[in-house]
Amino acid sequence: METIRLLFLTILFRPYVFVFIAIYLYTAARTIGPRKAVLFTIIAWAVAYFSEFSSVRNGFPFGLYYYIPSTKNKELWVMGVPFMDSLSFTFLSYSSWRTARVFLPREDKFSWKIILLGAFLMTLLDVVIDPLALRGDRWFLGRIYYYPSPGPYFGVTIENFAGWFFVGALTMRIWKAVDGIVGGQDLSNKTGMLGPALYFIVLLFNLSMTFWIGEIKLGLTGVVLFLPVTAVFLAKVKNSAIFEKNYS
Repeated sequence: METIRLLFLTILFRPYVFVFIAIYLYTAARTIGPRKAVLFTIIAWAVAYFSEFSSVRNGFPFGLYYYIPSTKNKELWVMGVPFMDSLSFTFLSYSSWRTARVFLPREDKFSWKIILLGAFLMTLLDVVIDPLALRGDRWFLGRIYYYPSPGPYFGVTIENFAGWFFVGALTMRIWKAVDGIVGGQDLSNKTGMLGPALYFIVLLFNLSMTFWIGEIKLGLTGVVLFLPVTAVFLAKVKNSAIFEKNYS
């Protein structure tokens, strides 16, 4: 009962996260089917959770950092890791993978190019997300973690970004194996833009919050980094023939 109570409090305490999760679940169910959406969610959460569980103890793969247990009575924690944090990797990894497919329409959906690009796109999101999260005491996230040795990128360590790339690539590689066992095609070639749309919604939310707390330099850095990515993405989307071939 206590777990259920804390899960309910987590939803009330972090409603913006669960809005993203709801969008993700709808998107994934419409695109790859409800059963695969559930499987992807389990895989992405498990990889992220055990990576965070490891990192706060021995520094792998995100580098060493510590969660601040000030919200343990307000939200669900699982053996020292906030449930909300690892659950967020579900929509981050899924939307990054689907976005990578738009960038590389001629590649197989699980080629190494797609997996590595998807991991890169997820890491690029974190270039905006993690510095903002580190400043959570200045917005409604709250101060949830810290690095014992602050890193060079607005306080974030390089190991953290390497860890995000590793987790993204591992999640997509495991999903490739599971998808091969489950089989089946995407449900519709008309839903291929739902994942990328979620990717850019998450980006806009985090950039908006960055500017809202007055971190102008950090916000402008994120804008500059994503301008070429967005331009190439829009150019790909405009080519409807390529898009249809990718999701047919």
